[in-house]
Amino acid sequence: MLELKGITKDYPSGDSVVHALKGVSVTFRDQEFVSILGQSGCGKTTLLNIIGGLDQYTRGDLVINGRSTKSYRDRDWDTYRNHSVGFVFQSYNLIPHQSVIANVEMALLLSGAPKAERRRRAAEALEQVGLAEQMNKKPNQLSGGQMQRVAIARAIVNDPEIILADEPTGALDTDTSVEVMEILKRLSRDRLVIMVTHNPQLAEEYSDRIVRIKDGLLTSDTDPVDPARERLTDEQIQAHAVADARKGKRGMSYLSAIALSFTNLMTKKGRTFLTAFAGSIGIIGIALILSLSDGAQNYIADTEESTMGSYPLTIQKTSMDMASMMTAMMGTSDEASAENTSGAVESKDLVTDMVSGVANGATENDMKAIKAWLDTDPDDLSSYVTDIQYSYDTPLNVFKSDTSDGAVQVNPATVMDALGFSMSGSTQTEMLTSMSGGSGSAYDVWTPLLANRETWERDYDVVAGRMPESWDEVVVYVDKNDRISDYTLYALGLLDQDELRGMMSDVLAGEKVEGHEKTSYTYDDLLNLTFKLVPESSKYAEGDDGVWEDMSEDSSYMRDVVDDAEEIRVVGIVRPSEDNESGSNWGAVMYTPELMAHLIEEVDASAAVKAQRDNPSTDIFTGVQFPDDVEVELDMESIEAIIAQMPADQGAQMQEYVDQLRDEGMSDEAIASAFSRQLSAQTDNATYEGNLEKLGVADLDEPYSISIYPVDFEAKERVDQIIEDYNEQICADGEGTEIQYTDIVGTMMSSVTDIVNSITYILIAFVGISLVVSSIMIGIITYISVLERTKEIGILRAIGASKRDVSRIFTAETFIIGFVSGVLGILVTVLLDIPVNIIIEQVSGVADLAAVPAGAGVTLVLISVVLSLVAGLAPSRMAAKKDPVTALRTE
Repeated sequence: MLELKGITKDYPSGDSVVHALKGVSVTFRDQEFVSILGQSGCGKTTLLNIIGGLDQYTRGDLVINGRSTKSYRDRDWDTYRNHSVGFVFQSYNLIPHQSVIANVEMALLLSGAPKAERRRRAAEALEQVGLAEQMNKKPNQLSGGQMQRVAIARAIVNDPEIILADEPTGALDTDTSVEVMEILKRLSRDRLVIMVTHNPQLAEEYSDRIVRIKDGLLTSDTDPVDPARERLTDEQIQAHAVADARKGKRGMSYLSAIALSFTNLMTKKGRTFLTAFAGSIGIIGIALILSLSDGAQNYIADTEESTMGSYPLTIQKTSMDMASMMTAMMGTSDEASAENTSGAVESKDLVTDMVSGVANGATENDMKAIKAWLDTDPDDLSSYVTDIQYSYDTPLNVFKSDTSDGAVQVNPATVMDALGFSMSGSTQTEMLTSMSGGSGSAYDVWTPLLANRETWERDYDVVAGRMPESWDEVVVYVDKNDRISDYTLYALGLLDQDELRGMMSDVLAGEKVEGHEKTSYTYDDLLNLTFKLVPESSKYAEGDDGVWEDMSEDSSYMRDVVDDAEEIRVVGIVRPSEDNESGSNWGAVMYTPELMAHLIEEVDASAAVKAQRDNPSTDIFTGVQFPDDVEVELDMESIEAIIAQMPADQGAQMQEYVDQLRDEGMSDEAIASAFSRQLSAQTDNATYEGNLEKLGVADLDEPYSISIYPVDFEAKERVDQIIEDYNEQICADGEGTEIQYTDIVGTMMSSVTDIVNSITYILIAFVGISLVVSSIMIGIITYISVLERTKEIGILRAIGASKRDVSRIFTAETFIIGFVSGVLGILVTVLLDIPVNIIIEQVSGVADLAAVPAGAGVTLVLISVVLSLVAGLAPSRMAAKKDPVTALRTE
């Protein structure tokens, strides 16, 4: 039972108030067909809207099944419209972009009915009104009568208790009007039908009861309800309350809102695509920047990783301060660069600073303690490095297997000696060792492979043969074009070094020097190469008097030693891989770390080493006891005596160097002070340890140098920090020696990654402005959509949609546009990366540099969605707040 008690409705109109209803009181039965008659503007439609919950009364009360609506909240009115009321409008009010059956299903969609149930009940409702065969058509494909019948089917699909029809035949012809009235008459048999009309003939013919209104007042009622006789009992009121509670209100799901919005967007495909494309411009810009930045970062990372293979962090037994030497050579020290205010030309001590800086900066590392520390894998160091390579000062003496022309040494290389450059001086050797980042001279062509065999696959391509599998197997390294330098060929004895002797003096004399004819070698030629490994201790033989003598100058003896030495075989030819940008162009012979370990074991087992160890107090080279004090304090006379004992060419070179220092104004005392420490360290002090070192003895637990190969720059920084933490701990404990190391890569490229990142962030900031502009545009388009769909909003509110449902529909629309914009932006960027990569490869030779990172692509799509949702918040809230009555009047 529906009861109106003194219903008043006032509308503000400027400074005045319009009284649409003036205290209307009327009661309606559960099953009857009631027509409300009156002239236009008398308040009958307002009364109908109040009964349907679309409009709220100003005063009075609307009692539904014995329950007052004064305490109703928005969700209560939404539930009431969705479950208890069905509207039939004069202008049909169908949603044009939805099919017939989708229009009918809408009320069920809002009530949360499952899809299968919605489809079944909507089909049944259409069958009741005779439109079962028209369910898949759009409203604009139907006649007026058919559209009104669709509106009736929508009104009854949720089986409401009340049908409210506002001028249902106003836009229909006579025959069609009769059909609609017959349907409404049939529906009134089991529910309340209230029809507003100004056609008294139809009202009298089909209605059970006619209520007349004039100027907002009820003037007549042909069959009024007797409240005393037809009032609901308490039990009936309670039963209705329980039934209403069971109806519930689940609202429209997000998926349903997305489907509804998608259907609407598809009716405007052109505008939707242009909007999405405009929204994707910012995404395209950022995605392009990220694809290039990520590609550059990956390229830098690959270059870094391969560069780390050539320039590791190096820890040496004797660490020289190369930075001080470089500063002195460039004349950038504080004293050298200070302003001269004397008014005369002053000398600048570059040579003195260089020598003093190197000497004073030389420090000793405790290699045994450092290796023991590294073996503990401090702070998970192994996860930051490709490999840690240990080098030992045991000379790697390699000779040609063929001794028909005598014993020919191929390592350490003698090419520079053949050219007339003396590289054998101890000071020069140590400086070259410091700069090369490893043990031995930088001019040797025998190079160790890393112990981590995964790096072999990364850094090298096998041209012929295979990689080494045992200590006595090596590979020949050629450049990317399968070429090998003549230097390496001379060093390996494949070319005769006699061709080089006197070449430099000829050049200085102005004579023309002709090089050797170009030669080529088959893979088999190189794979058939063999060499002999000669331990340093094998160069010494015991005399009849028990004293051991160096026999390295005895050609006959050395030939026999080489003939009896262990053989090393070439088993493969390799070239640098495409990802290895730091490969040498000289060529090399590469051996495994196991070769050096085997050599150290052979030296330890040699007769000379055994003899010295059996007599630790006696010098086996002189047969006399070792002195207790081996420290030597050098002065200028001592230095000149040492120079006099050097070979003629080396002595002359060193004497010339000393004379140059004197010409620079350096005193003899200063020269002696600068040279004494370095030269005394290289002097054979005839100690037990010195003799073992002379024989090539090394301790595997105490390397001469340690090379740490970080994975990349970030890992290098982490390794730096781990070493720094170690040094801080050493200082805190007051025991041990801090680690001094050389970082060549850090001085060359430490800020490259930061520069790339900074440029990327700046460009993204600029392009991000267009992304914000695109989001604002999406908000404007959503606002326009709200204006275009205002009537649809009214329809949805009339059939029970809540404010949240309406807001959700437009939020879903912005979600779709944002998602499509993001995906479209990524797809366009992927396509643009194709010509970008072609151009980059043509210009720089770097292939496939630009590529959108998967994670960044997903993130950009999410950003596009979020920005679109934010931009659509205001329009969607505006849509939710629209008055449904006003919205329904919008055309």
